[in-house]
Amino acid sequence: MEMEKEKRRVGLVTCGVLMGLVLSALDQTIVSTAMPTITKELGGLSLYSWVFAIYMLTSTTSMPIYGKMADLFGARKMYLIGLFVFLLGSLLCGMANSMTGLIVARGVQGLGAGALMPVAFIIVGELYPPEKRGKFQGLFGAVFAMTSIFGPSLGGMIVEHLPWGWIFFINLPIGIAAFLIIALALRDQRHYDKKSVIDWYGAISLSAAIILILLSLVMEGREYKIGIGGAGTLFLGLFIWIETKAKEPLLPLSLFRIPAIGYGNLAGFFVSAALFGAIAYVPLFVQGVRGASPSEAGFLLVPLMLSAAISSTIGGRWMAKASFRAILIPSLLIMATGFFLLSTMNGETTNAQLVIYMIVTGLGMGAIYPALGTAAHSAVKPEDRGVAMSTSQLFRSIGGTIGVSVFGSIVEWRMRGGLVFSEALHDVFITGLILIGISLIASVRLGNTRLLDKEPRHSHSTNSGVPKQ
Repeated sequence: MEMEKEKRRVGLVTCGVLMGLVLSALDQTIVSTAMPTITKELGGLSLYSWVFAIYMLTSTTSMPIYGKMADLFGARKMYLIGLFVFLLGSLLCGMANSMTGLIVARGVQGLGAGALMPVAFIIVGELYPPEKRGKFQGLFGAVFAMTSIFGPSLGGMIVEHLPWGWIFFINLPIGIAAFLIIALALRDQRHYDKKSVIDWYGAISLSAAIILILLSLVMEGREYKIGIGGAGTLFLGLFIWIETKAKEPLLPLSLFRIPAIGYGNLAGFFVSAALFGAIAYVPLFVQGVRGASPSEAGFLLVPLMLSAAISSTIGGRWMAKASFRAILIPSLLIMATGFFLLSTMNGETTNAQLVIYMIVTGLGMGAIYPALGTAAHSAVKPEDRGVAMSTSQLFRSIGGTIGVSVFGSIVEWRMRGGLVFSEALHDVFITGLILIGISLIASVRLGNTRLLDKEPRHSHSTNSGVPKQ
C-alpha cells in the first residue's frame, strides 16, 4: 500500500515537471511565429530583436544562480519560485500594451525560465535511481523535440483566431497545474543547511559577465561589440578570482576537473554552437532559395524534430547499459554526416533530399543533450548537482547564442565577397562540422564515465566521473 502511494507520488511529480518542461520548450518556439502580428499591433519594429534577446539574457544569467540555490535550499523551493516568476512574466507579457512593456515582461519571464530546465533535471535525479534516470532524460528530450514541432503551428493558429496575448496566457493553466502538483507532491530528499552563505559577489560578477558577453553578440557596431565584449571578459576574470576566495562559491571551479563536467561542458558548448547556429538557416534557405512559404519551411523542420525525439528516447534507454562516450561518439558522427549533407544544398536540392538530410541530423542530435545532462548529474555528489546541471545548461545556451552570431557574420562576410546565399550557407555547415569535430574530441576525453558502474560502488569512483577520494 505504501509502495503504491509512493509510486503515485513520483508519477505526479514527474507529470508536473514535464508540464514545466513543456512551458519552457513551447515559449522558445511559439513567440517567433506570433511576433510579426505583435509588432504590427504594438509598433516598435526597431525593438523586435530585443523581445528575444532579453529573454535569452535573463534566463541564461539566472541558470547558475538557481542551480546553486537549489543545492543550498532545495530543488523544490527553487523550482516553485522559478515557475511563479515565469507565470508572472507570462501574465505581464499578455497584458503588455507597448513594445517596451513587452520587453520588460519578457525579461521577468526569462528570470523564471532559468529555473525550469536545470532544476527539473535535479528533481528527476532525486526521484529516480541511476538505472532509470537515463530513460527519463530521454523522455525529456523527446518532449522538448515534440513541443518544438508544434509550437510554431500553435503560435500561428492563436494569432490567427485569438488576440495575440493568448500565446502567453496559454502558459497560465498549464503552469498553475504544474505548480500545485509540485507543491503538494514533491518532498525534498535531503537536509539543507539553513546557515548557508550565498556568494553574492560571485553571482553579481558572473551575471555581469554573461550579460555583457551576450550583449556584445547582439549589439550593432564593431566598437560597441569590442567594448562591451571586453568589459564582459574583465568581469569573467573577476568572477573566477572571486570563486577562488569564496567560502561557498557559486560555481566551484574544482568541478571542472571532473571529466564529465569539464569535457562535457566543452562538448555541449561546441555542439550547441554548431546546431543552433546552422539549423537556424535551413528555413531561410527553403524560403529564400527555394521560394517556399513560411509554413512549408516550418514543415521541413518536422523530420528533424521527430527523428531527434526517436533517438533521444533510444539513447535514454541505452544509458543504463553503455558509457556516455559510447552514446555521444556515434551520435556526433551521425550529426556530422547530416551537416555534411546539408552543406551540399543548392537551388536544385529537392524536398525529399532535404527531408533525408534533416532526418540524419536529427537522429544524431537527439541523444546528445540527454547524455551530457545525465553525465553531469551523475558525476557529482548530491549537494553539487544543482551547480552541475545549471552549468551544463549555461554552456549550451551560451554556445547556441554565440553560434547564431558567428554564423550570421560568416554569411554576411561571404555574401559581401560576392557569393550567393546557398554558397555562403555551404561555409556555415562546414564550420558547423568543425565545431562538431571539437565536440567529438571533448566527448572522447570523457573516458569510461557511465551512469551505472559495472561493479558496485563503495565510494566515488572514476567511472562516475568523480575522482577517487
